[in-house]
Amino acid sequence: MWAYNSVFYQIYPIGFCGAPVHNDGECVSRIRKLLDWSDYLKDLGIDSILLNPIFESDNHGYDTRDYKKIDVRLGTNDDFKEVCKDLHEHQIKIVLDGVFNHVGRGFWAFQDVQEKKWDSPYKDWFCINFDGNSAYNDGFWYEGWEGHYELVKLNLQNPAVVDYLLDCVRFWIDEFDIDGLRLDVAYCLDRNFMRRLRSFTQELKPDFALIGEVLFGDYNQIVNDEMLHSCTNYECYKGLYSSFNSMNLFEIAHSLQRQFGNEQWCIYRGKHLMTFADNHDVTRLASILTNKKHIPLAYGVLLGMPGIPCLYYGSEWAATGEKAPNNDYALRPCFEEPEPNELTEYIKKLITLRQNSDALCNGSYKNVVIQNHQLIFERHSDKERVLVAINASDMLYTACHQDLNGTAAELLTDTEVTMNGRLELPPYSIQYLKIQ
Repeated sequence: MWAYNSVFYQIYPIGFCGAPVHNDGECVSRIRKLLDWSDYLKDLGIDSILLNPIFESDNHGYDTRDYKKIDVRLGTNDDFKEVCKDLHEHQIKIVLDGVFNHVGRGFWAFQDVQEKKWDSPYKDWFCINFDGNSAYNDGFWYEGWEGHYELVKLNLQNPAVVDYLLDCVRFWIDEFDIDGLRLDVAYCLDRNFMRRLRSFTQELKPDFALIGEVLFGDYNQIVNDEMLHSCTNYECYKGLYSSFNSMNLFEIAHSLQRQFGNEQWCIYRGKHLMTFADNHDVTRLASILTNKKHIPLAYGVLLGMPGIPCLYYGSEWAATGEKAPNNDYALRPCFEEPEPNELTEYIKKLITLRQNSDALCNGSYKNVVIQNHQLIFERHSDKERVLVAINASDMLYTACHQDLNGTAAELLTDTEVTMNGRLELPPYSIQYLKIQ
């Protein structure tokens, strides 16, 4: 699966393109802004882009009105076809946000139910009770997503609904040649639907990627040969920033060992979960880390640990943004153009190292040295052995361990290091050591 060796770049198009928060019905070709960013993404080393909702919606994109029409605030289907063609010419694959659990109140089938009530042929597309009423005084009660009644839950046990959604996916592949889907709130989706989606997309495009949004629980339940290829690794997301803020690298080391270590009880060995330092739903890394000198170290861990790394647009130059109640748009800004800096160049180098390393993309995981302020872990494949060494302290640290032996090429600085059981780590540093 191509996604396992990829570095993703996530964009929330409505915010990124500076579109109105509420759908004003005016068609403006804002999505073409991506044409101005494709050279930058290619140079950064990105090989797949993850786009949050782009289809016609009431407001934020997750309240879909029409699955076959690009949101007028972003432009037309032809605009997006040109964007997809350009991204593919830059060798960048395209993964769209598949919002299949719910729709907006403006969705055409729900509007038919509002008008015709019992007589609507679409009444069984939703979870409806005509003996009750909604907060919007529709004359019937319906299930919303987690109590949000602007998000009308679809009945994925209705074959007609499943057939309709699969037809939309076929349309996206035929029309835009997309390469995969990120399934919104995958933890809510009917599992038979996910099985059907997997077999359907594999028939259309054998290497089509399915990545689920999952917050907690046993990821094995949906990441397997019958359902999804990957899902979001929120456990390690939390461990990544929390370990630096508490100066307790045992936290991320424990999570990575529990998930990917060589012991039989390690639960996700051989799987590629999507890893991230931030996204469109959480406070940005540059805002949540208390010590800003830890920002490059966090990215060093992210690009060195198991998984499929995903960068959130703007965070590669340390853009800030704090999650606020009822205002996610602080996390979803419009940047007129890329603003690369020293951090961006550092991340670019990390991406290059990862993409050229079988151990970093696919290797096993083992903790070598763990201290509160220091962590050294090993990635090992049949082709190579790489050590990732982090010192989060403001003091020089000398690590001593029997596995720190022989000569290594320090990949970030292109220097040779002779260890002999010891390794010096300067303050606030990270090293990628390829054992020779």
